[in-house]
Amino acid sequence: MPKCAVARWLRSTSIFTPMSELAQAVDRYLASLTRENASPHTLRNYSTDLAQFVEYFTPPDSDSAAPQQIDAVALREWLGGLYDQSLSVTTIRRKLAAVRSLFKFMLREGTVAANVARLVRTPKAPQRVPLVPTAEQANTLVEGVAADRLERPHPERDLVLFELLYGCGLRISELVGLNLEDFDSTERWIRVRGKGRKERQVPYGSKAAASLEKYLAVRAAKPGERAVLVNHHGGRLSDRGARHVVKFYARMIAGDSSLHPHSLRHAYATHLLADGADLRAIQELLGHARLATTQKYTQVSLTDLMAVYDRAHPKARR
Repeated sequence: MPKCAVARWLRSTSIFTPMSELAQAVDRYLASLTRENASPHTLRNYSTDLAQFVEYFTPPDSDSAAPQQIDAVALREWLGGLYDQSLSVTTIRRKLAAVRSLFKFMLREGTVAANVARLVRTPKAPQRVPLVPTAEQANTLVEGVAADRLERPHPERDLVLFELLYGCGLRISELVGLNLEDFDSTERWIRVRGKGRKERQVPYGSKAAASLEKYLAVRAAKPGERAVLVNHHGGRLSDRGARHVVKFYARMIAGDSSLHPHSLRHAYATHLLADGADLRAIQELLGHARLATTQKYTQVSLTDLMAVYDRAHPKARR
């Protein structure tokens, strides 16, 4: 979505007429995110979350609370209201993060004297071990795409999509954001733009290189389009379009429509770890800011090890 289109969309979603002081601060904050090239996904979520936040602090037939009037007690009451709506912990954590970022922005511009949102404890997220396809399942899926038996309109593009998701561990947003100049075909490196516009280099293998070369020979892009993966109109393939491609093949080949692009990213990291890759190296390849984020894959490996132990070791049998 172009920046100007994002700005127009944000203005069109405003529910405050006339805009209160709090709503104006939200509008300025979202405009600053747009200038900083925040992703459309982040802008959509933060716009919705903060609109609901202002609505909460705008009682019917009365003025909205000024930013300076909102203290930690009021924020805890707001947080309690989110729990009353039976929202998931992940959703509540996201909404609180949006409000904290808003208060940080207002503190920076002098609208408030302190970031009181930092005094509100973040709800603890449940520790979940991600569901990960086995190496055999992942390879069967990619090889099924390569076999091209499903009469898809863009089989070469679809194969590149899977080779890069599983072969490089890319996020779906990183994948669809790749441009032609991001590939170094000599050294087999890809320049990847991750979260927060941070760049990293990721290697890609011979199979991905071969599928990419085959695809580029038939890539039908409109003039001037630099995106690697294009849709049937010749423009950049969207995040949603790429997800549909993955879902289709997962259902038709693996018989599992619950597989999604991030499943292949999980598989990439887990299989690297299982084959002896260093956790720090995996962190760099995935573009994780914190090692703790990468360490969840050790939990997957331990789960697998326990399953092997239960099946194979005589002391595990009762």
